[in-house]
Amino acid sequence: MSSPRRRVGVLGTGVVGQTLAGRLSELGHHVVIGSRTATSSGVRTFAEAAEHAEVVVNATAGVASLDALTLAGADHLAGKPLLDVANALDHSSGFPPAVLASDAGSLAERLQAAFPGALVVKSLNTMTSAVMVRPRLLPGRHVNFLAGNDAGAKSVVCELLAEFGWQPQELVDLGDLSGARGMELYLPLWLRTYQVLGDAAFNLNIVRAADS
Repeated sequence: MSSPRRRVGVLGTGVVGQTLAGRLSELGHHVVIGSRTATSSGVRTFAEAAEHAEVVVNATAGVASLDALTLAGADHLAGKPLLDVANALDHSSGFPPAVLASDAGSLAERLQAAFPGALVVKSLNTMTSAVMVRPRLLPGRHVNFLAGNDAGAKSVVCELLAEFGWQPQELVDLGDLSGARGMELYLPLWLRTYQVLGDAAFNLNIVRAADS
């Protein structure tokens, strides 16, 4: 049985936003990309994209996510799954950027607190955008984490992840949204690994004693 086609609002016009929007459109979803201002190329405002959506994707730069969602409008986010893939990074001192994450609170939790009506689910922030939407680019099994407070919103996100190609055994549910803290704090290790490998096409796996 195929998953339902959904109206999806992707907030953010960078590489991550464009990659997610392109893949979702390819899969048959009705996607509207949102930015601060509408453009002649079909990009709408954050508010228009969020109003259109049944599911909202936050693919904005993490340091600007709160402002972006404020422009999207709390009323347009209320009651909707909000897939947050963003990481708060400070690029002011060059590369690698400083990771503005804390074990006392995550960007995802700050967004949830600012927009209590939204159903925030953190996922896909621990890998490059090409792997997000086409996990089979990498050989073998590898994992994708998710965290969120609402079981129904998680289910919707998991359906989208399955369409991207993620297998059920590859999805690791870290529980409520406080699980996003560890996901965001992984970024310093990801960035250092990227520097060493010189290639962003990698991900991690969890190997357990019970695995064959």
